[in-house]
Amino acid sequence: MNILILGYGKMGKAIEEIAEDRGHTISHKININNTQALKFIDPKEVDVAIEFSQPGAAYENISYCLENNVPVVSGTTGWLDKKDEIDQLCMEKNGSFFYASNFSLGVNLFFKLSELLAQMMDQQPSYDPQIQEIHHTEKLDSPSGTAITLAEELIKNHSSKTEWINEPSEQENVLPIISKREPNVPGTHTISYTSDVDEIEIKHTAKSRTGFALGAVLVAEWILDKKGVLSMKDFMKF
Repeated sequence: MNILILGYGKMGKAIEEIAEDRGHTISHKININNTQALKFIDPKEVDVAIEFSQPGAAYENISYCLENNVPVVSGTTGWLDKKDEIDQLCMEKNGSFFYASNFSLGVNLFFKLSELLAQMMDQQPSYDPQIQEIHHTEKLDSPSGTAITLAEELIKNHSSKTEWINEPSEQENVLPIISKREPNVPGTHTISYTSDVDEIEIKHTAKSRTGFALGAVLVAEWILDKKGVLSMKDFMKF
């Protein structure tokens, strides 16, 4: 298939390598230096777009794809205040839009594990949950989209928490997310439940960007005959 890469940073380059290894063709690459070139691409030359750009560019990139009947797979975080508009546009255009805060298959298994653990710990009021995420210093948004997904799912399944905050908190109803930025860290997410006597912890550590890139390419292959607003729950059948 012919792939349009929107965002040609480290993730875009990793996606290119894996896609070509799997026999696909990168028909176009758009980055911060040639954003205007997107307007001149013939949509008929593109089977699917994979979008890992910047928060400020994601909305326009995804809108272009949906307006031109190009299925789009997006992993850009930091723009989700406009996601409802994109979802609506996708439905109006009978398009294909897939968003995930993290395309790693391991992370999505971790999401499911976290959901089940939250349901169990909801019956144990002596334990208080917290999320910590560590990423490379080049990551612009904080907390990570993965941490936000973890927090939102935990809140749905743990009755004592009604909101999250990106800093330490002693408020009983608030779930704290602690964000750290360190050199050369692809992504580490930890959920801990602490009581006066012990602590329960689950953690996912990414070894490289390869898992994220592979997941995005697998989803791009899968989405070609799909319609609607889709997510990793659809892909992994959770």
